[in-house]
Amino acid sequence: MRILLADDHGMVRETISAYLTNEGRAAVVAASDFFEAMKALDQKGPFDLVLLDFSMPGMNGLQGLTDAIKANPDQAFAIISGTATNKVAHEALAAGAIGFLPKTMGAKSLVNAVRFMIAGETFVPASVLADKDGREDNDFSKQFSMREKQVLAWLCKGASNKEIARDLDLQEVTIKLHVRTVCKKLNAKNRTQAAILAKEAGFE
Repeated sequence: MRILLADDHGMVRETISAYLTNEGRAAVVAASDFFEAMKALDQKGPFDLVLLDFSMPGMNGLQGLTDAIKANPDQAFAIISGTATNKVAHEALAAGAIGFLPKTMGAKSLVNAVRFMIAGETFVPASVLADKDGREDNDFSKQFSMREKQVLAWLCKGASNKEIARDLDLQEVTIKLHVRTVCKKLNAKNRTQAAILAKEAGFE
């Protein structure tokens, strides 16, 4: 796999590159902004997949994606983001992206998603697909990170830390910390109360 990864945060670039290199045995070319990415694509492309950070310099929202697709119609592009809403994810797909990857994904999940897209499929997390109208997160959801929302969704289903860790490809101790943070934000005494409060607020 040949991947072009564009993100303005050095640590994020290094982490995702390591995931793709070590877990996916991919050859990764990194860029720090949109313009550097387009230059790399012109000089070293095409790639099996180009990953563009939604909020990096030069992107101008999804305008960068639109411009990149227009200039490289045969190239596959996907958006990565740690902050974009479900609405943005749906708009990215409508604009021609073949996938949307949250930066909170675990190594194996990320590599599997990349392989899925390279195989010609579209990848979107289940949490985004569930929001078919691309609505903005409600006030209740806004207080949580994407990973915390994933954990809370599993708490609502009565899943154990071990089950959540296995599904999200994380260490059980990491899930325990997320559960603690979710309970603190909800002022809940335990996971059961957190789940009850979430359901009462219409969170699913």
